[in-house]
Order: sequence, then structure tokens, then C-alpha cells
Amino acid sequence: MKITPLEIKRQQFKKVMRGYDPVEVDTFLDMLSHELEDVLSRNKDLKDKQIELETQLKDYKNMEKTLQQTLLQAQETSGKEIENSRKEATLIVQESELKAAQIVDKARMDFGRMKEEIANLKARKESILSRLKVLLTSEIDLIKALEIDDDPSHQDSSRGTGKDHIEIDEILKKL
Repeated sequence: MKITPLEIKRQQFKKVMRGYDPVEVDTFLDMLSHELEDVLSRNKDLKDKQIELETQLKDYKNMEKTLQQTLLQAQETSGKEIENSRKEATLIVQESELKAAQIVDKARMDFGRMKEEIANLKARKESILSRLKVLLTSEIDLIKALEIDDDPSHQDSSRGTGKDHIEIDEILKKL
């Protein structure tokens, strides 16, 4: 049975001869009615506050859940990014090592070719020098022979000054 403050105020009692003082009963009922009205009002306010707090709590729990999910996603994403970065770094290092090996191999090949070319050029130089020596020696011998044939006083070819031979040696050394 629910009694409202209005019911308390309207409540009427029978009057009896030796009963309670009607003014005192009315005053008490009035006071009780006001007190019940205050209690009900506070109760309503508390229920409203409870609903508001429960709503806020629900919102905070949703926010917490969202933040936790966001944090987990961020951790997963950062973990994936770190792993991807490591893989990419490994690939870059491997590519760099491969390119470095190719550069070194090419340099070795180029060095080998250059050494071979230098050896070929030295051999050609030696060949040219020896042919030139032979040619110059034969030309000098020819000149000496012609001089001997032209000059009857030089019948002995072994008596020459030897200057011709020294000049040719000096020329060949300069080459």
C-alpha cells in the first residue's frame, strides 16, 4: 500500500468523545505529509542521480573498452610496422651486399683485363724495340759497309772509333 503526501493531508478520522486532539492530529498529519513529500522528492532526486551516474558509468566503460581496443590495435600496428621495417632493412642490406659483391667482381675483372692489357702493351713495346734495334743495327752496318766501300783507306772495318755503336746504344736506351 502506497500512501502519498496528499492522501495523508486528506485523511479524515472519526471524532469520538475521548479521542485525540483534532488540531494536534491535523498538525502531526501535516508535518508527516511534508516529511513524506521531502523523502519522496529526495528519493526521486537520488534515483535521477543514480540513472545519470549509471549512464556516465556505462559511457566510461564504453570509452575504456574503445581505448583498450585502440591501444591493442596500436600495439599490433606498431608490432607489424617494426617487423616490416626489420624485413625491409634486411632486404636493403642483402641488396647492398649483392651490389657490393657485383662491384667488387667487376673491379677484379677490370683489374685483370688492365693487367693483361699492360702486359700486352709491354710485350708489344719490347717487340717494337727489338725490331727497331735490329733495323737500326742493320742500317748502321749498311752505312759502315757503304763508307768502307767509298773510302779505300778504311779497308779494315774493325779499326773504327766505335762512336756509331755508342750512339745507337744511347738512342735505344732512351726508347
